[in-house]
Parts: sequence; C-alpha cells; structure tokens
Amino acid sequence: MRTLIRCVAVMVLLGASVYAQAETAYPASLLDEDAMELPRREFSPYANRGFPTNVYFGDTHLHTSLSVDAGVFGNQLGVEEAYRFTRGEEVTASSGYKARLGRPLDFVVIADHSDGMGFFPMLLTGDPLLMGAEEGRRWHEAINEGGEAAVNAALELINQFSQGTLPWATNDPELMRPVWDEMVEAAEQYNDPGRFTAFIGYEWTSLVGGNNLHRVMVFRDGVEKAGQVIPFTLGDSADPEDLWEHLAAYEAKTGGRVLAIPHNGNLSNGLMFDVETLSGKKITKEYAEKRQMWEPLYETTQIKGDGEAHPFLSPDDEFADYETWDLGNLDMSEAKTDEMLPGEYLRSGLKRGLEFGEKLGVDPYKYGQIGSTDSHTSMPAVEEENFFGKHSGVEPSPERVTHIAVGGEFGKIYGWQMASSGYAAVWATENTREALWDAMKRKETYATTGSRMLVRFFGGWDFAEEDAQSRLPAANGYAKGVPMGGDLRSAPDGKAPTFLVAAMKDAMSGNLDRIQIIKGWVAADGKARERIYDVAVSDGRTIGADGRCTTPVGSTVDVERAIWTNTIGDPELIAVWTDPDFDPGQRAFYYVRVLEIPTPRWTAYDALRFDAEMPEGTPMTTQERAYTSPIWYTP
Repeated sequence: MRTLIRCVAVMVLLGASVYAQAETAYPASLLDEDAMELPRREFSPYANRGFPTNVYFGDTHLHTSLSVDAGVFGNQLGVEEAYRFTRGEEVTASSGYKARLGRPLDFVVIADHSDGMGFFPMLLTGDPLLMGAEEGRRWHEAINEGGEAAVNAALELINQFSQGTLPWATNDPELMRPVWDEMVEAAEQYNDPGRFTAFIGYEWTSLVGGNNLHRVMVFRDGVEKAGQVIPFTLGDSADPEDLWEHLAAYEAKTGGRVLAIPHNGNLSNGLMFDVETLSGKKITKEYAEKRQMWEPLYETTQIKGDGEAHPFLSPDDEFADYETWDLGNLDMSEAKTDEMLPGEYLRSGLKRGLEFGEKLGVDPYKYGQIGSTDSHTSMPAVEEENFFGKHSGVEPSPERVTHIAVGGEFGKIYGWQMASSGYAAVWATENTREALWDAMKRKETYATTGSRMLVRFFGGWDFAEEDAQSRLPAANGYAKGVPMGGDLRSAPDGKAPTFLVAAMKDAMSGNLDRIQIIKGWVAADGKARERIYDVAVSDGRTIGADGRCTTPVGSTVDVERAIWTNTIGDPELIAVWTDPDFDPGQRAFYYVRVLEIPTPRWTAYDALRFDAEMPEGTPMTTQERAYTSPIWYTP
C-alpha cells in the first residue's frame, strides 16, 4: 500500500506520544471501585512519552588549529572559537571574514588528529620540546617568515606527518598530555546539558600506503574518565583491530564508554569494507563481533565526497553519482580501479555485510549512517550559501574553485569538487552526552548533506495505511515496530515487512522531491542484490508497477542569481510501504533516502558574490538529501 499525504502538521514527524501496550483506556466514571486500580492512559497524548521525540543536528568531525593539517593551511582558530561558532556565535575566520552559522548546532565532537595533536601551535611559538630537533628549528623559522618559505615548510611537514616520519614520536605523552588535557577541559567548559552537548573526542588517522582508514572516537564520558588516557595514534598502530583493543582497555580501566566512527572509505582504495582484515586474514565471527561492537555508525557524507553509492556499482540508480571523489586514495599515490569500489561505498559495504552474516552469523558491516563535515577551519559551516571550505587555504575567495584540494601522482581534486556536506541527525530523548551517545550506539540516526530536514523510519509487520494518516505517526511507529537502526527477526507466517516513512522539509531549504527505500538482500546464490523503490513522490506524480517514478521533479533554480522557488515539490511526504518482493528466508536491509528539489550549489553562490567564472563542468545546482540508518531483517 502507498499513501501520500500533503501538508501534514509539524507533529507528524515529531510524534508526540505512545501509550504503554499494557494500558487499557476507560473513562473513570464508568469504572466501579474495584476497577479503579486498572491502569489508564492520560488525556494528553503528549504525556508519558517514553521514546525520542526530538531530532538533534550536529557535527561529529570538526578540526581546529590543534590538527597539524589544519594549522599548516593557515587555521588560526582554536577549540574555544570552534565551540563558540558551533553554538551560534560570530567569529572571525582565518581568512578575515566574519562568520556565523545560519542556525546553531545542537552538539559537536571536536576531533583533532591524535597524531601531532597540538604540534603546529607548539611549532609556531617555538616550544622547547620541538626546538631540540633541527627540523623543528628550521620549520619554526620558515613558517614565521611566511611566503614561499612557509609554504615549502608546510608541505614538507605535511608529507612527513602523513607518512608517519616526523622526528618526534606522535604518541609521546610529553607532547600529547598537555594538549589532550586542554581539549578535555574545553569540552567540559562548553558542555551545557539540555542545551548544547560538547563531546570529548579525537580522530585516529590510520593511513596505510596513502589509503584512508580514519576513525573518530566519541566518548560518552566526561573528564573524570576520558582524562585518564591519551589518544591512540598511528604511531601506536595502523590496524583497526589494535584500536579496538585500546578502546576495550579504556572501558575496562575507567568503566567508561566510547565508540568509533569510520569515514571516507571512498579514499581507502577498497580497504574500508574489504573481504579480509587489514593484516590479510579471513574475516572471522570474532572479528565481525568486535567491529560491530565498536563501530555502530559510518560517516556517509562529508566535504571530501559522498560515500553512499557509486554509479559503477549501482548503474540503475540515477541519483548515485552525487559529489563523487573516485580518482585515487587519500594522497593520490595510487589510482582507483573498478575492483576497489565495492570496498569503498556504504551500500556495497552493507551488501557485503549481509553476505558475511550469511556465512558467519554476524555482520561486520552493520552500520548506521550519519554525516559530518571534516572541516579543518574550526567552523562546521556547510550551508550551501555559507560554505567555508575544507581548510583555511580554501576559505571563500574567487580563486578557491581552481585550488588543488588534493593532489598526487595519479590525479588532482580541485576546489570546486569540495562537497558542502554534511551533518549528523540523532533522535534522542534529550540533548545530553548520555542520551545522544546512546542513540548513536543504537543507530537511531541519519545523515544529511547539510539540510536539516526531518526524517522518520519504522519497520514492522502490521503497519497499515491509516498509520500514515495520524498526526502522531511516531506513536504508531514505536508501538508497532522498530525505528531506524533496528532489527526485524523471523517473519510471521504469510507476512512481509511493512514500513512507515515520513519526511518534512527544512524550513530554510528546498521542498521534497521523493522518499525512496533502498533494499539489499542475499539471493539464493549467496550474493547480495539491491533495488530502489520510490515510496512517496511529490506533485502528484505516479509510481509505476516497478516501484519507480520516472518523471523528474524539475528545477526552479536561477543559477545566475543563485535563487530558487519552492513552487515544485512538497513540504512533507509520508507513506506506508510493504515489500512486494519479500522472501522470509533471505537476509535483507532497508534504508531510506530522501531527496530535495534542486537548489543552488555553493559554487553558484561563489560565482555570484565574486563575479567569478567557474571551470567548465562545475556543477551549479545540487539535490540535498538524507540517508537513514538501515532496518535489518534476519531469518
């Protein structure tokens, strides 16, 4: 069944209440004295809410001047400026522009690199710990001299940093401890439970021959626990299995909780979702269990490209080629091949996970989805009209579109290819470290490319058309099924899974084009397949018998003036959908992709503001989107 309802009230998506299934409602006047002990529901549908009714938007991947590769490109803003900006205050960017978010974020993880943490500020000031080495003195003098000397020193420094050949041990406690203490204390200072959450975290920068295997750590804890350790570094190990052992040791020592979020598999040259471990061994049940335990989420979209799908892997998906970076690995030291792609994109990773689940009984790639920025400017500014770039060398200017953002032997990525993306959306009961972290752990999250659209997704066996006609679909969703990130087990006889999906536009962005459900399953030959279903479309367009709407939504974008009108698309879409091709004996996953109508890309705003001519082939429009965590079915 499919139902499309237009212009539903705001509470459609926030879903105000659900009554405990054990409760029975009878007016008190009809109950005798003995029956007065029976439980009853409240009159207010908003009372006794026991499930998340708020979505919080944030960034779990923000760098400040404490990261080497932020400082060498000119970032002068530290952790305090980053927190102030994220909370909605105005700061002066390293380029000199005044900067402010259109709307504050609800939470942030300042995730400076553990390797070389705080190294660049120490180098600038001539810290005695670094001046004992010839390179330290030479780099200090060159960077403070400025000009070409500073550029050459910065490039040499970055090269040694990326290769792990700095003259200093990147896991030296004498270097790391004071900087980590500074980061932890700043998070404590700016954490404001109920209003703004400052997580303690960092990025572990595993780089294997230029192949990206980076992870961001997010602590549930405060200074009393997270302050007992120092971050894990590439100097300790490049192997994720060693990282997991480190995280286990942290939890055993402190009683705390921590999780890891991998990102940029599109720059891993096939290693992120590989068919073997980094050490070349077979993936075992034990490995799969550990990976699933420590890594519940994947950062699907960010400034260095989108990682949901690739057109080579999904040729029937007309929306797969979105902000694609696929020339090579992180430093372009190795060219990309088609054989690498299945190990790089989340959709193919989810499919590989199903195949491993079939063999091992455990899925190593059972990831929920979030987005984040990976901004190195201290500012998570990825609104299309407010994009401050990847690092301070590509903050707003007429030249930034032709700047080489990433370059190496096998290719160059130019400034115009930066993606103004993304944010993490988390459904939680309150804006606190504990509530948000717990929601991340259970994968009740979705990724956006920068839009703050609201998305709900529930799966069960008994959703009906009328569930999409309620003002409170979340009440029906939690009562009858599981939310995004959840699991459905053995199917009842004769039933296929049903899904309740709802989306509401961002008030500051475009109307909605469509809601899609992407399904992956393991076929009889043991290989995973995928299929896309349009389940709700705007403007009265029709969905064919094959589950697809082939009529484009159109575009109202005036590129020269960088404006558009919301005269096409719908502000809200909601539907109940039943899988028409369900096989109860096949493992499967389902996740939602929501697309907006076309709107101006950041390059259109730059062309207007700087009267700049864009390089040939530069995209000037975009279709913002959201990707939910999957719901899995296991026979």
